[in-house]
Amino acid sequence: MTGFPGDTESGFVQVRGAREHNLKDVSVRIPRDALVVFTGVSGSGKSSLAFGTLYAEAQRRYLESVSPYARRLFHQVGVPDVDAIEGLPPAVALQQQRGTPTARSSVGSVTTLSNLLRMLYSRAGDYPAGQGIVYADGFSPNTPEGACPECHGLGRVYTVTEASMVPDPSLTIRERAIAAWPAAWGGQNQRDILVTLGIDVDVPWRDLPQETRDWILFTDEQPVVPVYPGFTPAETRRAVKRKLEPGYMGTFSSARRHVLHTFANSESASMKRRVQAYMIAEDCPLCHGKRLRQEALAVTFTGLDITEFSRLPLRQVMERLRPYAEGSDPGHAERAAHRPEQAIALQRMSEDLARRLEVLLDLGLGYLQLERATPTLSPGELQRLRLATQLYSNLFGVVYVLDEPSAGLHPADTEALLAALTGLKRGGNSLFVVEHDLDVIRRADWLVDVGPGAGERGGEIVYSGPPEGLRAVHASSTARYLFAQPGPEQQAPRDPVGWLELNHVHRNNLQGLSVRFPLGVLTSVTGISGSGKSTLVSQALVEALADHFGHPAQPAGEEDEDAAPGGTAQLGGDLAQLSRLVWVDQKPIGRTPRSNLATYTGLFDHVRRLFAGTPLARQRGYSAGRFSFNVKGGRCEHCQGEGWVMVELLFLPSVYAPCPVCHGARYNAETLEVQYRGRNVAEVLGMTVDAAHAFFEGEGPVARALDTLQEVGLGYLRLGQPATELSGGEAQRIKLATELGRSLRGGTVYVLDEPTTGLHPADVDRLQRQLARLVDAGNTVIVVEHRMQVVAASDWLIDMGPGAGDEGGQAVAQGRPADVARVPGSRTAPYLRLALGHPPVEG
Repeated sequence: MTGFPGDTESGFVQVRGAREHNLKDVSVRIPRDALVVFTGVSGSGKSSLAFGTLYAEAQRRYLESVSPYARRLFHQVGVPDVDAIEGLPPAVALQQQRGTPTARSSVGSVTTLSNLLRMLYSRAGDYPAGQGIVYADGFSPNTPEGACPECHGLGRVYTVTEASMVPDPSLTIRERAIAAWPAAWGGQNQRDILVTLGIDVDVPWRDLPQETRDWILFTDEQPVVPVYPGFTPAETRRAVKRKLEPGYMGTFSSARRHVLHTFANSESASMKRRVQAYMIAEDCPLCHGKRLRQEALAVTFTGLDITEFSRLPLRQVMERLRPYAEGSDPGHAERAAHRPEQAIALQRMSEDLARRLEVLLDLGLGYLQLERATPTLSPGELQRLRLATQLYSNLFGVVYVLDEPSAGLHPADTEALLAALTGLKRGGNSLFVVEHDLDVIRRADWLVDVGPGAGERGGEIVYSGPPEGLRAVHASSTARYLFAQPGPEQQAPRDPVGWLELNHVHRNNLQGLSVRFPLGVLTSVTGISGSGKSTLVSQALVEALADHFGHPAQPAGEEDEDAAPGGTAQLGGDLAQLSRLVWVDQKPIGRTPRSNLATYTGLFDHVRRLFAGTPLARQRGYSAGRFSFNVKGGRCEHCQGEGWVMVELLFLPSVYAPCPVCHGARYNAETLEVQYRGRNVAEVLGMTVDAAHAFFEGEGPVARALDTLQEVGLGYLRLGQPATELSGGEAQRIKLATELGRSLRGGTVYVLDEPTTGLHPADVDRLQRQLARLVDAGNTVIVVEHRMQVVAASDWLIDMGPGAGDEGGQAVAQGRPADVARVPGSRTAPYLRLALGHPPVEG
């Protein structure tokens, strides 16, 4: 207990009777002013204790002191189910989350550095002779004062051309030459309207007069004409002439109007993505992609306008600012003598910017740019940006609750993170960290190990105390890995059956890179954050393979408007051995609570058929559809199958209460009367995967699907767990389980980006067995990975680097793990040597 504020209870947070989620009425004592790490297998209850109980109670107490009107501005996490918590300071939560899905959110806005930079340009920038002052708002593309009037601050303008909307002019209009029109009824409607207008839809597009083609594609006119569906052109002409009663009156919309209107107004991601394929994005001709008015772009600092300055890597920004912060820049003396107020403003703003930048550089983020859009950041990068704002806020006496701050970090970057956390602790704060990374766990002052298992088998305090004491706790899964001695590889690497070549890759920081991926083995791509791993694998490789197989590179169900613009790469090698690409990413499996684990995997289809086959269901004529909560018939109509209703409270956040009719079951009473093996459909959806596995034993398709979910470490999730409650790592493993549930065939390339995110080392072992199963079936698995546990057991490694950003983008080492571990210039090699049980390199 040395190092804690005495042995009195005043230095501890006391939790009594916590029952949030799966916590089993636990009581625990946790020191303040210490780095406390919460450990345990996925689903054990760590986050329920750290976030659902401790942070939720700290927030509740704080909000008690805030006016009801102001409380509306907070995202309130609810009142935790706990008897008492004593000695709990105010808390700040830093949780994993992906970047805000908007092109207007950036590194500069998240860190507030852009606000300071705009002030600096406004007050201390170099103005052209005779130009009036531009206020800070005028340097923001998100304000009317600053946004370029041509592109409205987006930097790009979208246009359409005949070639973009009519890719094959040899087709007729009836044969859908105008590909930009809707594919289904909407397109047929426009074709029928053209028939009424007397335009020949059965000659090749290129044979129509140019004037006619231009009108169809670009007119702003919207004539309303009678439509006769199913009529031939001749029959339509006769019907128009005789003024017969039409099927309906149709409104014409040119192809350009349809594309631009859909892109600007549709709320459907898939619709927007479809029409975007027919648009050509170009830099704005007025601001040339810089997003600002000309008056703002005329102001410079260190010879750069504010957009050029914001596009520099942060470490270069620091180099340019340092002389001004120190008062050593060439113009300081002259400024101090003739414009003292400007000299003082410039130095103070530069000092503040430099102080904040120093924190970001210490966290290993010097390769980012202020202009970098947040949707292109990993969750780990975004969390470190938010952590930086706390580091320079200099709060005292606060509990920081962090959710896997090491996620997405190379072991070398984790060192920088630990130094930052130590700085927060030294400043008089407490750190409660949910973490799986063994390096972070080893640096803890105190461990709270939750478990011993997941879900219903977890929710207990296995151990609470200094890390060394966990060694004697045999029930702890964490202890087995924390105190294990690293050893040599368990098996010899597999031999490749061929090679996939990716040559001359030009994208982000990859400039002409060429690499080879072995086929029929497990390859890990490693490197520090920002080295180019994801650019190489999740962008360049995935897009090249998708293009080869002729399907979109974007995973189903999610739009990424702000992804980095595409580059170029050449695919080669033994392509004849490959049959398809499966990209398993971490994006959500659904946007609403109606999508859940059971519906996404297809498991629920089998379950509903089992219920429909029961004697009572057959007697009543219930089909499988009766047991869906998404359609009328079996669902509760009061809540429309949601299971809850929303109650609006003035000045307080809306409260979601169980439906008063179905009490959260989501189904009507008649449907719930049907039972399978003594359980109704709502009770089955409430089961965990582990519980359902025992319940459905012997039921082929259901049992197999549950087997696979268990094998990827998801036994603790409920079948009806809403998609909105799942982490990125859980969503990725559900997708992997769905893929594993299909009959495995060889020749597939599986690409996964950090599949171990959110996994305890014990769960990583289970995941590795599943990846090995894919390889043994004759497939190729390529993962972007930081966990040395996975990297050391891979068959082949590609290590990117040597640094981040413009200092990275090269393949530092390629080969078997034991070979890469000996490469001097690799930042991964020292950690890989430890994982392999090899002695460190001399000197």
